[in-house]
This record gives sequence, structure tokens and C-alpha cells, in this order.
Amino acid sequence: MTEHRVIVDALNIDYPAARVVNNLSFTLGNERLALVGESGSGKSMSARALMGLVRKPGIVSANRLNVLGNDLLTLSTRRWQALRGNGIAMVLQDPRYALNPVKTVAAQLDEALTLHQRLPRAERLARIHDIIRAVGLNEHVLQRYPGELSGGMGQRVMIAMALINHPKLLIADEPTTALDVTIQAQILALLNTLKAETGTAVLMITHDLGVVAEVAQQVAVMYAGQVVEQGSVEAIFADPQHPYTIGLMGSIPSLGARKGQLSTIPGAVPLPESMPEGCRFATRCPFAQTRCHAEKPQLTTLGAGHQVACFRVPLEQHIALGEIA
Repeated sequence: MTEHRVIVDALNIDYPAARVVNNLSFTLGNERLALVGESGSGKSMSARALMGLVRKPGIVSANRLNVLGNDLLTLSTRRWQALRGNGIAMVLQDPRYALNPVKTVAAQLDEALTLHQRLPRAERLARIHDIIRAVGLNEHVLQRYPGELSGGMGQRVMIAMALINHPKLLIADEPTTALDVTIQAQILALLNTLKAETGTAVLMITHDLGVVAEVAQQVAVMYAGQVVEQGSVEAIFADPQHPYTIGLMGSIPSLGARKGQLSTIPGAVPLPESMPEGCRFATRCPFAQTRCHAEKPQLTTLGAGHQVACFRVPLEQHIALGEIA
């Protein structure tokens, strides 16, 4: 039986003006799961809820919100401090804002260790050197300050800080967005290698399905605060069924699989305070019917864990990805 390191059941995140995450449910075992969607889809806010970082006046509620056996809805401040950085760790988008500019890399790695573990100095130094080598950096980097690092080096340092306490869950929030494509590929390969070596479960937050193909085993596609399609990467890439997923797939650059221009999805994600009455994607959907504007579709199972929230599935015909506009 698969150990569930994360159990999210009917997660809602509410602010006074609107609900920004609606009825989100998923589980994560010893695997890699990606939450995918445009900016404003609620994916990063969902990750913050798992780290206890949703600030007031935001209110987090759920039938169940459990990480590593901890009920996050009732967790004390002291337990949160023990869990963050130790059981759960997070890699943020831009190391320029996440690393302390006046401390060396070595000092920040040492601080991450001493916050959670009581180790002799020699053992701390050994672990610092081990982790910096594990992320593919030269040990000379330890004496540098964040401002002296390239974007790729800074992101590797962030990953090292996240993994130095051997967490069971790593949340990576758009970890490659600020990097060029070459460095991006290196970071994704590094995450895959570290996952295989350490057994750390990974929750990847991204807007890029190309990243999902490289890193994830399971994927949940989010739109306007809720999941519209989820399943294995193989199932969703082989047969995407929600029009939003198909639109995202059509925007992935390819060297030879597609002719003509990349497709785009017209319009924008609706604001939380002005969500459509029915399907939240209906105002942008090329297949929307009258029913779609009035009723909310529920997730239905197509087979082998592949679920879609759309009245039109299975779609009457396979749509060439480049034709979605």
C-alpha cells in the first residue's frame, strides 16, 4: 500500500472578497506530482497552504489537510516550526529574493541545519560539503555571497538548503522560471536525480507542461482555483480531454512535431471576485455550450485514475493541438 505523505481533501482558501482555491483534492505518495496552470489558477496558494503560509485575512479550510501524518488545520506554532524545513521544504522561484544577501552560502546552509538538528560542528560541515557537491556545485561556492552567484548557481543553492535536512516532501514553486533553457534543463535533471537518490516526494508548481513532462509522474491541471483534469502524465499527454489542458498542450514549443504557429488560449483567467456562474473556463472555451455557462461540471473518471471536469468528454473527435485558439 502506498504511503500518502500528503492528503488534501476539499481544500478551500477564502479571502473577504472571494474564494481563490475551491474544493481541491489530491494525494501524494513517494512520487512527483505537478500542479499546473496559468498565473491566477491557485496553484501557488495551494502550496502555501501546505506550508502554513497563507496570511490573514486568508482562511484555510478542508475536510482533511494532512502532511506526513500532521493535521495542518490544528497544528501548533511550535509543531509548524519543527515541520517546515525539516519534514517539508520549499524551493522558491527566484533565489535573489530567497537568499540572505549579507551571509555566505556556507553560513546559510549551516543556519538551515542548526535550526532543526543538534549536530557537532564537524558533522554539520561534512553535511554542508556533501549537499553542495550533490547539487553539482564546487565547494568554493560556500564562501560566496548570493550576489556573486549566477541564476543557475543560486537555484542549486536553494535546492541544497531545502534538502540538507533530508525532508520527506519538497515543494518546488516555479523553480526554473527565471532561468534560461539550458540551466532549466540542468535543474530539472538535478531534481529527478535527487528524487531517485533521496526518496523525497516532490510537489512541483508550474505553468509549463514542458516542465511537467520532464519531472512529474502525476499531474493536476488547475484553472481559476479548481482542478479541471488530473491523472498520470502518460494519460494526460497521450489523451488530454479538457479544452483547457488541450490549449496548454498546444502552447508547448516543439522542434518537429508541429507546423505553423503555436496556439494560444484567448482571454484571461477570471478574477476570484467575478467567477462565471457555470464552468469557469466556459468564457474562453471553443467547445462551450449553453449548459456550460449555467452548470458546474464535476470531476468524472475516464479510466485508470484519469479524471476530467467537462460536460463534453470524451470529446467527439481528436483535436489537433495547434487548432485550439
